[in-house]
Amino acid sequence: MSSPAPCTRSWSISEDSLRRYVYFASESCIQELLSASDTTRIGNCNDGWKVLTLDNGVEISKRRSGSLHTFRSRWLLRSVSPEQFITVANAIDAAKQWDSDLVEAKYIKDLADNLSIIRLRFGESSKPLFRNREFIVYERRETMDDGTLVVAVASLPKEIAAGLHPKQNNAIRALLLQSGWVVERLEDDSCMVTYVIQLDPGGWLPKCFVNRLNTKLVMIIENLRKQVQVQVQVQVQGCPVNNNV
Repeated sequence: MSSPAPCTRSWSISEDSLRRYVYFASESCIQELLSASDTTRIGNCNDGWKVLTLDNGVEISKRRSGSLHTFRSRWLLRSVSPEQFITVANAIDAAKQWDSDLVEAKYIKDLADNLSIIRLRFGESSKPLFRNREFIVYERRETMDDGTLVVAVASLPKEIAAGLHPKQNNAIRALLLQSGWVVERLEDDSCMVTYVIQLDPGGWLPKCFVNRLNTKLVMIIENLRKQVQVQVQVQVQGCPVNNNV
């Protein structure tokens, strides 16, 4: 089967229009993330989530969404505040450490204090699911009334993305259909973290291959947890952190 023809159209829109679109589009992503993190629904067989593993306090689940699966991970971080977690999770230099497939990550545009456009690129040495893939995504950060922190990340439509950053000749413009974190504050300065992701890698790959390897994205959470704990330990000791090491 041949690969689908690459998108050649691009839309040029004003920054104000882009900001309005992203705020509108991200609302549904935020609501999906909050729904996935709702503890009153977790374990309810009617919500569509199926637990795959429960190991060392980390739960990994999946739910079918059309022809692809959405994956969810939940875990408790003790003695880590939501603010500490979000600081590490949002740092691009830290992301390069906990995701070895990522070769470039940079901010294209800041639309507001809590709203950014980011380019993520994976190189030729990446595994098949990510090889030569790039994503143009928005990142929106919100604090709910109860103090819960939400970070919503999803791809822009390909036409808008092409207008912001033309695709490289050898790159495949993949889609992050929905992803993000919900970080709930608990007692003793700890937090419960829920991570959700659904990916369409673009190009041609068997759907079963995509769905199976999507679990790798959620397994990265274990590396992220270690990164957070190192960051907190360094802060306790009063030493600066060099994220480029």
